[in-house]
Amino acid sequence: MSLTKAERTTILSMWDKISSQADAIGTQALERLFASYPQTKTYFPHFDLHPGSPHLHMHGTKVVAALGDAVKSIDNIAGALAKLSELHAYILRVDPVNFKLLSHCLLVTVASHFPADFTADAHTAWDKFLSIVSSVLTEKYR
Repeated sequence: MSLTKAERTTILSMWDKISSQADAIGTQALERLFASYPQTKTYFPHFDLHPGSPHLHMHGTKVVAALGDAVKSIDNIAGALAKLSELHAYILRVDPVNFKLLSHCLLVTVASHFPADFTADAHTAWDKFLSIVSSVLTEKYR
């Protein structure tokens, strides 16, 4: 799967807005993830997972920063996220399905922050982009 030129343009044009609210978007996406899919909490036994906690804020910021790396390397997402893929597969051993769950929570969060920008085409582009990111992050599991 690859992004079309129009989809890349959509991702890149929305990224400036998203990155300006990275902390809030990352934190809220994780809050949604843990509320909607409580089984994902098992990977964070050392975190305070209450809404607004410093741990959620810190990790949410890292999640959005990693997406930023993927956006900046939109033509080489696999290269940009290779170390992160290895970390999650070999060290943390995160269940690959969790990347899809987080992607969904990120979509909802971005849509709630930017309803006017989150058109059907933008939704499609971001869904496809996040699917590519999820696929890259699960490559090492195969």
